Amino acid sequence: MKYEISKGTLAILPNEKNSSVVYEDDERYIIKETPFQIMEDSCKYFGSTYEGRKDGAKEMLGAEYKVPIVVEDSSNLIVFPTTSPLSDDCVWISLKRVEKIEKIDANNTKIIFDNKTEIIVDSSYRTIENQLSRASRLDLILRNHKNS
Repeated sequence: MKYEISKGTLAILPNEKNSSVVYEDDERYIIKETPFQIMEDSCKYFGSTYEGRKDGAKEMLGAEYKVPIVVEDSSNLIVFPTTSPLSDDCVWISLKRVEKIEKIDANNTKIIFDNKTEIIVDSSYRTIENQLSRASRLDLILRNHKNS
């Protein structure tokens, strides 16, 4: 089954070799693709490439690493990585679905989504906070571009 990121997507987590667990609204799916492959496929589905989306985000943010990705333009569907996107441990989080984050310990953070689903990611609170901030800044820049 192919999977395209949508407004319903909460998070995409790596699973066993070459598969992912996708949290979507009140469902969970096992997809036989890595999170990065899902990202690439979703960008293509919405008319661009992952590299093109990444280059655009880098340009707008002046950032080089772990940039958030605008998967779909019209609704500013933005997801951000918890680590290097090519890492086997990378989790992709949908910006607009995050309600809050909580520190578990030095290396783990709980992400609570707008539908009360919770996941724990192997990233520090500071890292997730920075990634949320960066993705929010990208969202703001895009909105300003659309309104000018």
